[in-house]
Amino acid sequence: MKKIFIAGHKGMVGSAIIRKLSSDKSIKLITRTRGELDLTSQKEVFEFFDSNDIDEVIIAAAKVGGIFANSKYPANFIYENLMIEANIIHASFINRIKKLLFFGSVCSYPKDTQQPIREDSLLTGPLEITNEPYAIAKIAGVKLCESYNNQYGVSHNIDFRAVMPTNLYGYGDNYHRDNSHVIPALIRKFHEAKVNNLEYVDIWGSGNAKREFLFIDDLAEAALYVHNLSKKDYSSITSSNVSHINIGYGDDISIRDLANLISKIIGFNGSLRFDHDKPDGAMLKMSDTSKLKSLGWSPKISLKEGIRLSYEDFRKSLNNL
Repeated sequence: MKKIFIAGHKGMVGSAIIRKLSSDKSIKLITRTRGELDLTSQKEVFEFFDSNDIDEVIIAAAKVGGIFANSKYPANFIYENLMIEANIIHASFINRIKKLLFFGSVCSYPKDTQQPIREDSLLTGPLEITNEPYAIAKIAGVKLCESYNNQYGVSHNIDFRAVMPTNLYGYGDNYHRDNSHVIPALIRKFHEAKVNNLEYVDIWGSGNAKREFLFIDDLAEAALYVHNLSKKDYSSITSSNVSHINIGYGDDISIRDLANLISKIIGFNGSLRFDHDKPDGAMLKMSDTSKLKSLGWSPKISLKEGIRLSYEDFRKSLNNL
């Protein structure tokens, strides 16, 4: 039986990976909560790997948040993410684990790169300043996987891979008023505005920025698809210095149109007010997913359907907010 350690199994990405793998009787999933294992502690991580017979690793653990959280806690975002990925990747190597999958982020690409964003755009220009510390940490994780492959891939037969997901949403999302991403933030805002019969909802930025969004179950399916590709197929669309693969929906939407769509799904009948004094972030951010699609994967859940499912999930979680 294959033993796979899912780091960050309680988070949105990790939970989706667990849902996809839990029915496979040939796999034993190994998980630890934050209270059981501090992934920022090298000592704890090394002891955990040394005492568990692990075959494969999927790193879904990360400290994440929206523009507000990234701006307020930059030190936390860069330090915690660097420690998590460095500890797990090196512990995997010294424990002779052959296969590992790391989740990067589309925000790691330069702010003003060409659209849609190709994998070889990484490190070709300045980052968006509002999430630079988080992005730098994610770039480091991608390059850690790449560097271990380049140095030890042949001699130790390791295969450490990285994927670059676009903006994610769906089951298990974070609906915190200040620290959430755009879709869960808007879902909560419009729901509360509807319940309280408000006349309008305030939205950060001009509404003109465009974003690509991928439902979390599609992300999990795509990530496992990449993880299980043969070395031949994976190598056919990567190189020694561009070894990661984008995962995205393949289309984008303006924040204004997104807000209108969410308000309709929730049934809010008031108006929208855009706060131009608040930052938009990057104006365009869509992934070029042609590499992954060339190998046969494409998303299944539309944005409209995904938001409907997300709103149902939000309503179920109201007592825990």
